[in-house]
Amino acid sequence: MNSISNKKINQVTDQTLVVGMDIAKKKHYACFVDERGRVLKKPFPVLQSKEGLEWLYQCIVEAMKEFGKTEVIVGIEPTGHYWLNLAYFLDEKGIPLVMTNPMHVKRSKELDDNLPTKHDAKDALVIAR
Repeated sequence: MNSISNKKINQVTDQTLVVGMDIAKKKHYACFVDERGRVLKKPFPVLQSKEGLEWLYQCIVEAMKEFGKTEVIVGIEPTGHYWLNLAYFLDEKGIPLVMTNPMHVKRSKELDDNLPTKHDAKDALVIAR
């Protein structure tokens, strides 16, 4: 593997809380998993507002304490411009954000359950893994 691939892989360690988020206009869905893709917190809604993002941050902090994690990384599938508020918020908090290719999410989801249906909570889990 080349060094860029290794760098991407090494971003997630056993000390990393991985947050997958499906982005939407009014309500995002987030899911917490560990470095192996095991679900730590099932998908839950996050309002697209300052209060909603602050609440998400508190959930992240609490989950890091509960599961003994020292790092966090958030993965999203960028949708229109709706992800920008989240990106600016996470940047202010010093939380790294990675973006996934929407086609990869779609294909991975179809492989997982063989259904092409769109479901925000399911997308959050696919993005996290």
